[in-house]
Amino acid sequence: MTYQSVFQRYEYKYILTKEQAAFIKMAISSGMHIDEYGPTTIRNIYFDTDDFRLIRTSLDKPAYKEKLRLRSYRYAAKDDLIFAELKKKYKGIVFKRRTETTYFEVMDWLLALGDAPRDEQIMKEITCFRDHYKDLKPKAFLTYEREAYVAEDDPSLRITFDRNILARNREISFSSGIYGEQILPRDQVLMEIKFAGAMPFRLVRLLSENDLHRSSFSKYGEYYKNHLKDETDEDMKGALLYA
Repeated sequence: MTYQSVFQRYEYKYILTKEQAAFIKMAISSGMHIDEYGPTTIRNIYFDTDDFRLIRTSLDKPAYKEKLRLRSYRYAAKDDLIFAELKKKYKGIVFKRRTETTYFEVMDWLLALGDAPRDEQIMKEITCFRDHYKDLKPKAFLTYEREAYVAEDDPSLRITFDRNILARNREISFSSGIYGEQILPRDQVLMEIKFAGAMPFRLVRLLSENDLHRSSFSKYGEYYKNHLKDETDEDMKGALLYA
């Protein structure tokens, strides 16, 4: 495997205007460069329970939270390789573990409760996660356009800029088109600074000088709150009524 499979880092988020994003890109250009993928459209499938237990727990801001998603950096048919990612956050530190397999294999593994495609540690962890929650299903499809910058003196330091963030709970497939509800206004950009250890002082100063403050923005969380929560609450009330 040539991809990085294990991450342990901080991930700080900021909501910027397009003008602020352009300025930050210019300001970091002397010490960072856009990664080898260039501008990329990222596709994500988020798994959750029928009552959205994972995202509801996450929105309560506990010390520990976790989620499972599939990710592709392109259109993907059933035999194309994608990532299965188990992401956990504990006291501000993000732990991400991912493995690569085909779209067909991962859906058979997670939805049909089949065996993991390979006997490897990360797949065992994802299988345990699946078995613990029991009724996990694809619940949301999120896409966005990303530019990712990497520090020339520290490859673990990355700054990403996401725009045109779209989400939907229908036609959840990597082989479907790009459309959905707008999660962030078109004139705004989500910036994430990802680093291990301490944030470099030059970035701390850049953020301070431009009065930029961290946000707790979650793409899936925003979609759930604004487009799925009311419907879910009504379903839960109905279930209680007829219980």
